[in-house]
Formats: sequence, C-alpha cells, structure tokens
Amino acid sequence: MDPSSFLVSGGWQNAAVLTIILAFAGYLVTFLGNRVAARRADRLRLVNQRLNQFYGPLYVATIAGNIAYNSLLSKQGKTQCHPIRDEDLKEWVLWMTTIFMPLNNVREKIIIENAHLIVEEQMPQCLLDFVTHVVGYKALLSLWAEGDYTERRSMIGWPAEFDGYVERSYQGLKAEQTRLLHNIFWRFWRRLVRR
Repeated sequence: MDPSSFLVSGGWQNAAVLTIILAFAGYLVTFLGNRVAARRADRLRLVNQRLNQFYGPLYVATIAGNIAYNSLLSKQGKTQCHPIRDEDLKEWVLWMTTIFMPLNNVREKIIIENAHLIVEEQMPQCLLDFVTHVVGYKALLSLWAEGDYTERRSMIGWPAEFDGYVERSYQGLKAEQTRLLHNIFWRFWRRLVRR
C-alpha cells in the first residue's frame, strides 16, 4: 500500500471533520442568537404592555391632575389647597367633582384592573394609599351630594410618594423600551455619532 494514499485520505477526513465542527458551531450560534432574540422580544412585549396599559395612562392622568391642581392653586393665589376657605368652597367642589375625581377614578381603575402589570413583586404602598385616598373622596362626594359640606377633604391624605413613583416607573420603562428596540449595532453607531 502506498503511504501517500493515507495522507490524501486523512486530508479528506480532516476536511470532513472541520466541516462538521463548523456546521455545529454555526447551528449553536444561530440557536443561541434566536434564544436571545426571543427573550428580548418577550421582554419588549411585557414592557410595551406595562407602558400601554398601566404606567403610560397612569403617568398622563397624574401629570394632567397636577397641572389642574396647580392651576386651581394659582387661580386662588395659594400654594396649597388646605385649609379650604368658605369663599373657595364652591370652586373647590366644582373642580373636585368635574376634574380631580374623574382623573382619580381613571387612575384607580388602572391600578385595580391592571395591578398584574406593576414592575415590583409586591404592590407598592403608594398605590394602595392612592386607592384608599380615592375611596375617601367618594364618601365625601356622597356627603356633598346630600348638601353636607362640613368636611372638605378626604380623611385619607394624598400619598406624597405617589407622583414620584409613577414618574420614575414610567421613565424607567421608556428607557428600557428604547434599549430593547435598538440592537447593539444601533447603540454602537449612536455612540460614534455623539462623539
């Protein structure tokens, strides 16, 4: 037997083994890439759902409520609504029933019906406090409907951390959405362009 036939035969074997290794490596890279892309798509879907059904509407209603509240205070020449003076009562009741409570009801509905979309594992206390605050005003508005204006504000105060929580959560999700929408090459290009 000619020894050179072994070398030729071995060369073909090496090429076949190398082809198999490269094919497997290509399959593995494709498989892992698809898994990463699927996870990214799932995460983006969840972020979009949280923004569209919970934090986005909650954020818009909160900003609108704050603008309206500050407009009322400005109109009355005050920096805070309490105490509600007798001369401000009629206007306070009007704004409360036509502007603030409808916005509160929208936010309460968002929280109750979409609580499964909160970012945290546990329900944030400020959201529970907000719902309780709204319930207090519902009782108060029932008294007002009967002509009893002895109480002018809900016994359950506005949760101070509510606005900050809503804004931080919304902005955090928007940043994550932007990051998920743009792949690594786009982010690299943006960094190059900014320099």
